[in-house]
Amino acid sequence: MRVVVTGGAGFLGSHVCDALLREDAQVVCVDDFRTGSRDNVPNGVSVVAADVTRPLDLLGPVDLIVHLACPASPADYLRMPVDTLRTGGFGTYHALDLARRKNARIVVASTSEVYGDPEEHPQRETYWGHVNPIGPRSVYDEAKRFGEAMTMAFRAEHGVDAGIVRIFNTYGPRMRARDGRMIPTFLRQALAGEPLTVHGDGLQTRSLCYVSDLVRGLLAMARSDHSGPINLGNPAEVTVLDVARKTIEVTGSSSVVRHVESMVDDPRRRRPDISLAGQILRWQPKVALEDGLRSFAREFAG
Repeated sequence: MRVVVTGGAGFLGSHVCDALLREDAQVVCVDDFRTGSRDNVPNGVSVVAADVTRPLDLLGPVDLIVHLACPASPADYLRMPVDTLRTGGFGTYHALDLARRKNARIVVASTSEVYGDPEEHPQRETYWGHVNPIGPRSVYDEAKRFGEAMTMAFRAEHGVDAGIVRIFNTYGPRMRARDGRMIPTFLRQALAGEPLTVHGDGLQTRSLCYVSDLVRGLLAMARSDHSGPINLGNPAEVTVLDVARKTIEVTGSSSVVRHVESMVDDPRRRRPDISLAGQILRWQPKVALEDGLRSFAREFAG
């Protein structure tokens, strides 16, 4: 099997490449390295330096495409708002068009952010979302919502074998220390003995999935013929304040928690209903938050 992973030099993409290599696939990483790193790409993966917002002209057969390319951290999408929209729009179009031309299965990575600040809890795939289309986070949220619409249009008009996964908060090795996401930020601060900055009262909730679990779900979706969307995430709901305290505990840090101003349009609650993933993909996460944090903290400190 020959598999193309767009965004394969990023946090999640590089772990997908690892898993595919273990399955003896031929893996091609397509990345422009604006947010990913060549150091993340495993040995044995072919690298194509390319921008997915331009047509993808890859030689040879392609059996599967895992489309992950998109700035995903707040530090990136707030710095590159137009590029984020272009990647979610044009980039998804070109990945889908490659799947059409190669007659390949494609799994398109969407996000829990399509639900916005949800009025339904937990969030099921049938929920349409509550999103501010002009707020600072909208460049990421709406890019992914547009990408989902594009995916379903390619299925309807061109018969492309495409499936959508909605990825909830995921963490683990190869996340950048300053990418703006909660877990690496807390770990960096705790290991440096700095206060852990919690936005607002910290009672907003998240559901945190360890990267190995998420990759299993992605590849299960790749092996299926389901269109999705299917939620992938850990349904164990925890407050941001509790995550900060657990981070201090697992690192043995002397840090304290410091509350700072709330983020604009920050969702108050986030928890996936993963019933569909269990039914269709026979998937559920295995790694508990404390175990995942300890494992990531060891790698992070090293």
